[in-house]
Amino acid sequence: MAVQPPAAASRPKHDRVYTLSDFDYTLPPELVAQHPAATRSASRLLEVRSDALVDRTFVDLPSLLAPGDLAVFNDTRVIRARVHGTKPSGGRVEMLVERVLADDEALVQLRASHLPRPGGLVEFDAGLAGEVVERRDRLFHMRFRGARSLQEWLEQHGEIPLPPYITQPAGNDAERYQTVYAKHAGAVAAPTAGFHFDATTLEALAHRGVERAFVTLHVGAGTFQPVGSEDLSQHRMHSERFDIPTATAQAIDRTRARGGRVLAVGTTSLRALESAARYDGTVDAGASETSLFITPGYRFRVADLLLTNFHLPRSTLLMLVSAFAGYDTIRAAYAHAIRERYRFFSYGDAMLLRR
Repeated sequence: MAVQPPAAASRPKHDRVYTLSDFDYTLPPELVAQHPAATRSASRLLEVRSDALVDRTFVDLPSLLAPGDLAVFNDTRVIRARVHGTKPSGGRVEMLVERVLADDEALVQLRASHLPRPGGLVEFDAGLAGEVVERRDRLFHMRFRGARSLQEWLEQHGEIPLPPYITQPAGNDAERYQTVYAKHAGAVAAPTAGFHFDATTLEALAHRGVERAFVTLHVGAGTFQPVGSEDLSQHRMHSERFDIPTATAQAIDRTRARGGRVLAVGTTSLRALESAARYDGTVDAGASETSLFITPGYRFRVADLLLTNFHLPRSTLLMLVSAFAGYDTIRAAYAHAIRERYRFFSYGDAMLLRR
């Protein structure tokens, strides 16, 4: 069903200064998806055009792309990053591994009634113990002993760290909090726009003549970090690791040469591409770090289309999609999605945006 958005959606406000409150909205709690759809491609898809909002299902996606287009996916894999331990005093500690630095070192978030200081110890299951080396702002640098590899230990003893708005335990859904093409372990939150793809949908894209490429951006727990100031210029994004393979950079070059479009599957793919972008819309291959904070007024260079889920109020991701499709367009799309009872956030439905 196509719905006309408000006329204001076609009138971008280039001189507007946005504040945090501009990205607030009221979401009925029952629209926060607590479980994945019965099958990956069974979700709904809101196609957001400049002149209409069209209610679709996700299986329609290949028909909305053209032969010669390129879809870029984030192939990071979520690690079992959440574990529980105890201090020598008996106090309970929850640890969320933000980034594995070496076989015996990591940057982590800690939650406890009294946070350990440098030199403080935390004991975990199966003989693993961690010592706080130093505190780095909201993170702790810890060194571990009792396991050959922290990464391997986490895979055996850790939990999938579901987002805070999903109140059910991971349980049997742990594999659904991964994409079917997840490959490189390192994320502590999933690139959730990719959840909707299954083998059948990927085959349909190939049959349509849509080329496929991958980037790797290891999503950090900072993706859920709230913006603390009304003045958006005061916010500092967390840093995340990403890698652009040479094959992906070449695929973008081929797509531009044949007049095709680049679809970023998820905001993480888009941030990786934009962080590596040149002024002509091509990208530099290689590994790097990004703390790119995208707000309305940003000039996009690579992605022509963006597939994404619905994002939290007052979040940096809502600011990003507003920059991509237009602030008023996104406000109209979210109001429509709420009226039509779309499912929101990680396990929710998707939207297709045009730049």
